[in-house]
Parts: sequence; structure tokens; C-alpha cells
Amino acid sequence: MQLYDQTTFECSKLITKCYSTSFTLGIKTLDKEFHLPIYAIYGFVRYADEIVDTFHGFDKKSLLERFKADTYRALEEKISLNPVLHSFQTVVHEYGIEYNLIDAFLKSMEMDLYETSYTRQGYEEYIYGSAEVVGLMCLHVFCKNDKEKYQELKSSAQRLGAAFQKVNFLRDLKSDYIDRGRVYFPGIDFTIFNGKAKDAIEADIQADFDAAYEGIKRLPSGAKWGVYLAYIYYKALFKKIKRLPASQIMQERIRIPDPLKLVLWVQTYCKHKINYL
Repeated sequence: MQLYDQTTFECSKLITKCYSTSFTLGIKTLDKEFHLPIYAIYGFVRYADEIVDTFHGFDKKSLLERFKADTYRALEEKISLNPVLHSFQTVVHEYGIEYNLIDAFLKSMEMDLYETSYTRQGYEEYIYGSAEVVGLMCLHVFCKNDKEKYQELKSSAQRLGAAFQKVNFLRDLKSDYIDRGRVYFPGIDFTIFNGKAKDAIEADIQADFDAAYEGIKRLPSGAKWGVYLAYIYYKALFKKIKRLPASQIMQERIRIPDPLKLVLWVQTYCKHKINYL
């Protein structure tokens, strides 16, 4: 069984490496004990997201329902022949991840099958399920069953997840709106998207970043650098988006070049080593 467990975690690690070089780099900055659990969480959420976003030409609803049923079966039986689900359920049980976080995540994935525009309530529900709960799953791992520490950092982890997701929405406006017909931001008419609307969205994101940073400073030492690096990377992406006109972000996907990513890695590493975070 130990060999099976090992190979399932390696599958989640491979998925992470193939889908996100940035996330893989971020995981490597965490203490080694956190690597495999975070790979397992990423593998789970990535595959669910792929079902609703990229499995065109297939019955996405049926595939997601099957994935959801297989997830709960894996959690109940504490084993799965699906390596992604097996490694994920292992982490859920080892670190006490609440099932209601998983429920909320899967509900947001279902919303992507049906919703093309959101009210304020729907938007907040989607952000919570698609991003905030993922941050909370990771926080469970970082706190290593220290419930008091988890509660102390819970709100900041949610705000960080929300900030990341909202930046993603701005970055991916073109593909979400034009290619998929989705409008996540409530009350925004993207046929006349302008600087005023963009400014309002950015103010909301800035507030999330500010609140999140306070929690990053109090993270366990083994997780602090990795989370801070992700925070700095997304802040750099956010700053780039803020400098651009609304018309430009509707036409292209904004990216951070690899040389800048390396610079950010070095800068955050130095701050981490001198305990400046």
C-alpha cells in the first residue's frame, strides 16, 4: 500500500508540473513536508477545473457528476483507483480538511457549466468555492492540525485566494468573455468595459491583497516564503494590469515574463533568509 500511495502522489506532482510551472516553483519553496500534500490538492482542483473549461465535445455535466461521485466514494472508502482522488483523500483525512470545503469547490465547478453572468451573491459564492476554499485546504496542511492557528489565519487565507482569483478574472477577460461567454464580475457590461469599471474592480482586489498580507506574515515558517512568493507574483501581475487601459486587457492575456519571475524569486528568497517578511 505504501508504494501505491507514493505513486498516486507522484501522479499529482506530474499533473502540477505539466499544468503550471509557476505553481510548481512556488511549491518547491515550501518545506519539503508540504510538497506532496499541496501537489495532491492542486491535482484535484486542476482536474475538476479542466472538466468544465477544456473538455469540449464531451458531456461535461456527466463527467463532472462522475468525478464528484468518485470523490465522495474515495473519501468514504479512503481509497481510490483514480490516483488523483486517492492522493487527495489521503491529504483530506491526514490534515482534517472539512468536507464542506470540498462541497463548495465542486459546487463552483458546477456553476461554470450553467452560469454565464453573476449577481453579487452568485459572484461571492463562486469566489468562495473556486478560490477561497482552496486556500483553506492548503492552510490546513500548513497548520498541521493546529486548529487555533488555522482559525487565526483563516480569514487572511480566504482574502488571498479571492485576490488571486479576481486577478485571474482580469487577466483572462478575453478568453472568459469572448471564448466562453462568461462574465464573472457582477454589474459589469463588457461591451462598454471602461476605466471606471476597471478601477472599481482593482480597488476591491487591492483590499483583498492588503488583508491577505497580514496573514502571510503570521504563517508557519515552512510555508511563509512559498505563499509570499505567490503573493508577490500576483501583485506584479496585478500592477501590470493596472497600468494597462481597459481596452487592452479585453484584447490579450496579460503575463509576467520569465526573467521577472526569476527576479521575484531571488528578491523574496533574500527577504526570507533575513526574516524580513
